[in-house]
Amino acid sequence: MDTYSFMREFADSWGLLFLFCFFLGVIVWAFRPGSTKTYTDTADIPFRHENEPASDAEAQAMEARQ
Repeated sequence: MDTYSFMREFADSWGLLFLFCFFLGVIVWAFRPGSTKTYTDTADIPFRHENEPASDAEAQAMEARQ
């Protein structure tokens, strides 16, 4: 069996199974309980300081969290 045929058969079976399991894992991780706060906080970043720039203390606190 040449290399191409082996790789093709592997990709058609085990590769597909691996990618499907990886996809399911990403979906479960994204919708896990407790992740809502993280995504809500990230989505609100553009609206945090709508009227004025962040103060130095707030900017340092945000940098410390990263």
